[in-house]
Amino acid sequence: MSRTDSPLLHLHPNDNVLVAKTALSLGQEIPELGVRARAQVPAGHKIAARRIAEGEQVKKYDTVIGVAMRELEAGDYVHSHNLRIVDYYRDPAFGADVRPVDYVPEAQRASFQGFVRAGGGVGTRNFIGILSSVNCSATVIKRIAAHFTAERMAAFPNVDGVVAFAQTSGCGMSSPSEHFDVLRRTLAGYARHPNLAGVLIVGLGCERNQVDALVQSQGLSEGRLMRTLVMQEVGGTRVTIEAGIRAIEEMLPEADAARRSTVSASHLKIGLECGGSDGFSGITANPALGAAMDILVRHGGTAILSETPEIHGVEFMLTRRAITPAVGQKLLDRLA
Repeated sequence: MSRTDSPLLHLHPNDNVLVAKTALSLGQEIPELGVRARAQVPAGHKIAARRIAEGEQVKKYDTVIGVAMRELEAGDYVHSHNLRIVDYYRDPAFGADVRPVDYVPEAQRASFQGFVRAGGGVGTRNFIGILSSVNCSATVIKRIAAHFTAERMAAFPNVDGVVAFAQTSGCGMSSPSEHFDVLRRTLAGYARHPNLAGVLIVGLGCERNQVDALVQSQGLSEGRLMRTLVMQEVGGTRVTIEAGIRAIEEMLPEADAARRSTVSASHLKIGLECGGSDGFSGITANPALGAAMDILVRHGGTAILSETPEIHGVEFMLTRRAITPAVGQKLLDRLA
């Protein structure tokens, strides 16, 4: 890295670009390069650290991010006007960067106050969830959830709320299909999520994703805290909303009886999602989250890397950390 008083960051010794910590003005002196900035450069953007030949690979984070479209001089602004993205073979080098994990002994692992569920899962929250099997029942589940205002929930202080999980599919979709299977697995994942003490699934009745088939195919079991309603069987929108409110009201006392207890951090599963990239997210927030997840894994927890499209082009960084070639190849097959 560069000096702390420098306006530039040198992220890796192999990089041939530097990152501006603050905006650079045209002609501004860059002492460490012995040159002046050859253009205005916004904060978070790149300048050439040395002469880069036309067609030469440009590296940031010791990773090739493109090739120079023309010859660049030290101090040149490097951006989309002179940097071309290229697709070329990268050695997946399965497992090359795998480091032994220094797992914390179970008795010494960090802990938190969680809700232990009957199925063994542990929640960090205590909600009642309402799912729609199809977009056509989205309005109904939202109306049911809206009924449970803060005033009505005051009698149930251990319940964090009643929430609706609407979605825009499930109607005339192709089935069987991968999309159809993913929808059902996703809904079942919500239904089983330990943050939900109880679940109500609401369908319309004529959709492809029928409620009874959804429940059966995903191995869900109806009971006091897992209920279903079908609008066309109950009698329409208004009647279904009323029936849904009654169903939730019956769940609330049991959900409110749940209490937090001390549990191991190994029960934590944290999903990582891009909150909006800028020139610094790969320098600050992303590495900080990665370091935090390494700590969590040492304590037996799980990290989930979401927003899969952002892996394209840098998949080799993950395959190098794959615990086995089979795991790395599974990622490559999914991206393909």
